[in-house]
Amino acid sequence: MNVFFRLTAVSLVSLLPLHASAGEVEVLHWWTSGGEKRAVDTLQQLIEKQGHTWKDFAVAGGGGEAAMTVLKTRAVSGNPPSAAQIKGPDIQEWGELGLLGNLDEVADEQGWDRLLPPQVVDVMKYQDNYVAVPVNVHRVNWLWINPEVFAKAGATPPNTLDELFAAADKLREAGYIAIAHGGQPWQDATVFESLALSILGPQEYHKAFVDLDSKVLSGPGMVQAFSALAKLRGYIDADAAGRDWNGATGLLIDGKAGMQIMGDWAKSEWTAAGKVAGKDYQCVPFPGTQGDFTFNIDSLAMFLLSKGENRRAQEDLARTVMGSEFQEIFNKNKGSIPVRLDQDMSSFDACAQRSMADFREAAGNDGLQPSLAHGMAASSYVQGAVFDVVTNFFNDPKADPERAARQLAAAIAAVQ
Repeated sequence: MNVFFRLTAVSLVSLLPLHASAGEVEVLHWWTSGGEKRAVDTLQQLIEKQGHTWKDFAVAGGGGEAAMTVLKTRAVSGNPPSAAQIKGPDIQEWGELGLLGNLDEVADEQGWDRLLPPQVVDVMKYQDNYVAVPVNVHRVNWLWINPEVFAKAGATPPNTLDELFAAADKLREAGYIAIAHGGQPWQDATVFESLALSILGPQEYHKAFVDLDSKVLSGPGMVQAFSALAKLRGYIDADAAGRDWNGATGLLIDGKAGMQIMGDWAKSEWTAAGKVAGKDYQCVPFPGTQGDFTFNIDSLAMFLLSKGENRRAQEDLARTVMGSEFQEIFNKNKGSIPVRLDQDMSSFDACAQRSMADFREAAGNDGLQPSLAHGMAASSYVQGAVFDVVTNFFNDPKADPERAARQLAAAIAAVQ
């Protein structure tokens, strides 16, 4: 899910007050839900502690579509913001337009190449120069569980897809919604990519959704993933269509459902409800993806600025975002984990600690993979093509998995 916001900052470039120059930083974002808003407030507080002024400009709506519209209007008019929440391959597209600034000096100063996994470094650079700063890391392939509901139904947390469906059967038989879901294209794709990762494994997943290999996209593994999606659909309640993700999380919190397949931003809803990780709710890697990690990274891309004082303020923003203090406070509020590999996780909850352990492990092998559903793996055109095929399949009880896999490969080929 994407967001953009406005800030105004003062860059203190001298110890002498007479030489201090006030710079402005505008940042577009779409962090507007309760937990997200608290997370943004932490950045504002840290910027203001440095003497900077902050003007927030949140553009609400979906996964950032409305914010992107605002950003394009500003950029076309020759008045882009200082920074904007831009993700994944979209950073490269803005870089190709020649509109992004250079953060190499700040990156060298703080040692970003050492602090970040190479998979993340690649996303933040354009033509080998840092043009964006990562704010956090969301793990997408989580399964959320209400342990009280599981206990009442006699179900156990699943480690495999067969165990997932066995638990779902027990939950349904006990009168609960087995899998809480919101029938929106991005949510359908979130479920599908976790199934695909579980069945294909990280290497074939990468071939399918990053390399866009037509043989894998239309192959037997993808057919199996669609078959699993069709089976999973049977455990979702009839009122799921159009439901927001946090509404689905609420069904778990209220004890009406047993499981939800969703990224770790769902944790912010549990936190806001006063629930404790590992006690009131459980987080387990999606069955079959233990040790793998599909990531969704929020990042701020920095635009070219003409005024020196604004560039200095922009650099201060980047330094603050990558600082350990901000990374801790922000991610505790957001439900995500810090992007720094050296972050002390002792004060984080059990889910965040498990997430960081898996993040570090996956960063050293093929297990760290970008989320297609959340704009990290491929262009928005490819993402849209996948959404169409997956959602059409998901909403058609008579849909054929083999035909869906062929449609997936054809739809992606058509937009390349």
